[in-house]
Amino acid sequence: MSGCPSRCLLSIEHLTTVFDRPGGPVPAVDDVSFEIRAGETLGLVGESGSGKTVTALSIMRLVQPPGRIAAGRIRFNGRDLLALDESSMRAVRGAGIALIFQEPMTALNPVFTIGDQIAETLLVHGRATRREARSNAIELLRAVQIPNPESRITDYPHQMSGGMRQRVLIAIALACRPSLVVADEPTTALDVTIQAQILDLLGQMKSLFNLSLLLITHDLGVVAETADRVAVMYAGRIVEHGPVRAILREPQHPYTRGLLASMPGGAPGRRLRAIDGSVPLLGDLPAGCAFHPRCPDRFHLCTIAPPPDYAVGTGHSAKCYLHAAR
Repeated sequence: MSGCPSRCLLSIEHLTTVFDRPGGPVPAVDDVSFEIRAGETLGLVGESGSGKTVTALSIMRLVQPPGRIAAGRIRFNGRDLLALDESSMRAVRGAGIALIFQEPMTALNPVFTIGDQIAETLLVHGRATRREARSNAIELLRAVQIPNPESRITDYPHQMSGGMRQRVLIAIALACRPSLVVADEPTTALDVTIQAQILDLLGQMKSLFNLSLLLITHDLGVVAETADRVAVMYAGRIVEHGPVRAILREPQHPYTRGLLASMPGGAPGRRLRAIDGSVPLLGDLPAGCAFHPRCPDRFHLCTIAPPPDYAVGTGHSAKCYLHAAR
């Protein structure tokens, strides 16, 4: 990948995160590189088990043992996050980079009110006094379109719907005005109507607070609506990366084509096309390209070694031997 331009906010270079097992370290994220520029949205797409959440936790340095970051560099605003001590990293979390978890009922503390949980974020980072924190929390709830925020601030998480709880998580993420928000499957647990509202809200907040966004999802439809660029992940590796329009119009990796073909929206009565098989287990990846057992276009080279990145367009690359002769 080309060097990061001056507008680049986050640069991931050759990130490898492994889980230590009795038989040796097993990579969950394998030599991953991408950039997020100021003000843009990058969609990180793939099936469950592809390594998307581990990538997010690696950026935040929240990978728990037996997991560990084994190699690579994570640069945020010019600072190498892997070189920071834990105290300095805590100052980055929430204030510089915020994480929105996919399940609000487990991310929110059930024994503290919504207002207290927003206020805690402000107080920990020194962004408000205790008296100011309450009024700031009310304004944040109003910003994420929770009705009657003055009364809802004393609610506990169980008193709110799933959509409301997700809005609270967004409010907490925005409390310290971070430059980058990492949203890990922010609509997975919600019904379709609420999903659309949350995605609209994220777009509004991105414009209002001048955010960059890393949107992690398994849904290419979500990416089509919200992202500027897409990174498609499979078995811990990014197999295709490029502008959202280029990838949706002319996908260059068989896995990306399979994901697009499996989306609903075709002719009425037509069966959805599924990708055969499933994502391989960690530590049991096939030789060569990890996708080859499921790939309709595989040939002998695919079973020998993992393919490198091939340039397939402007800012568009794919790890696929079908492009080796270009």
